[in-house]
Amino acid sequence: MLSVVVPTYNEAENLPRLAEVLAQALVGVEYELLIADDRSADDTIQVLKELTAQYPIRLISAGDRPRDLSLSVIDGVNAAEYDLVLVMDADLSHPPEVVPAMLAAIGKEPSCLVLGSRYTEGGSFDRDWSLWRFVNSYVATMIARPLVNCGDPMSGFFLFDRRNVDLQKLKPIGYKIALELMVRGKFVEVIEVPILFKDREIGDSKMNLQQQFKYLRHIRRLYLHKFGNLAEFVHFGAVGASGFLIDITFYFLFQFVGFNHVSARAMSFWPAVSWNWALNRITTFGERQTRPKARQWFEFVGTSLFGFAVNWGIYTYLTSNHEFFDDYKVLALVTGIVCASFFNFAASSLFVYSDKRSFRNKNSENKKSGEKSDVAD
Repeated sequence: MLSVVVPTYNEAENLPRLAEVLAQALVGVEYELLIADDRSADDTIQVLKELTAQYPIRLISAGDRPRDLSLSVIDGVNAAEYDLVLVMDADLSHPPEVVPAMLAAIGKEPSCLVLGSRYTEGGSFDRDWSLWRFVNSYVATMIARPLVNCGDPMSGFFLFDRRNVDLQKLKPIGYKIALELMVRGKFVEVIEVPILFKDREIGDSKMNLQQQFKYLRHIRRLYLHKFGNLAEFVHFGAVGASGFLIDITFYFLFQFVGFNHVSARAMSFWPAVSWNWALNRITTFGERQTRPKARQWFEFVGTSLFGFAVNWGIYTYLTSNHEFFDDYKVLALVTGIVCASFFNFAASSLFVYSDKRSFRNKNSENKKSGEKSDVAD
């Protein structure tokens, strides 16, 4: 018994062929085909009405949620009649004839996730791909490799038992739902079945710049989930590096308009710290409870001032007492920043952007308003 979930957006032309080829591949298997549609603007609904007379097919609509193909997959998985779920694309880039081999693999190890893989032995992809598309796929795959133990973490063709996943805890963005499942699921292993990935013959690819940005956001979210504080620290450092560019720009700008280098060093702190606060709020600690911006900015500045005192003190000492650093003031600046960075991260993580403080504030507000708190003790 198998539920096949196919996320779609304007794939009406591909559905008849998909239903036909899938039925041929699943002869002898009790299955249902769920078309998890993301509010298509084509004839998807009409085509499905015609196909229901011949195939065990159902439409799962997106309702009023935001459009997102990963969310369409989750809609389909939630609506599935059976626990064994196969996810594939509608455009036949994923070969249905491989499904029996995938079913055999999960039959031997029910707690695994079976992946249709281009990058395992025997797998391949369409050789008509442009150099740009190949490089794009390769880079995206390399970025995801530390998260999972498989060769093709970008695959959208996979089979799993939904009882091995807490669907309520999934937080996908974009279209790489298999990567989300592999990181957050409770699978004992990922088994890769080789496939020949073909380019679609009908319709347009959903890959665009917006989807690539969504992928980067998704990857950041999964790194934070898997590696916790380590990932946050690396991300915090990257934000700090961008803040350094702001810092150094204003440092030279203030000197250019007539301030001495010590005063310029003191003033360049403010645009840099504001930049770091905003970017950390959106990215590094973006998954945490949000709190009032003005209050949080003052808290971030307050904790950063201690780090800045260390930073500025080291800078002033080095440039005042060592000729080398007086000649190479930027090195003194970098030395001060590095020494203060560990304190700044700890203060930001444990105080400024702390989830615990947010929950505590929420409890206090609920008590004041007489409402019962929904936060567990």
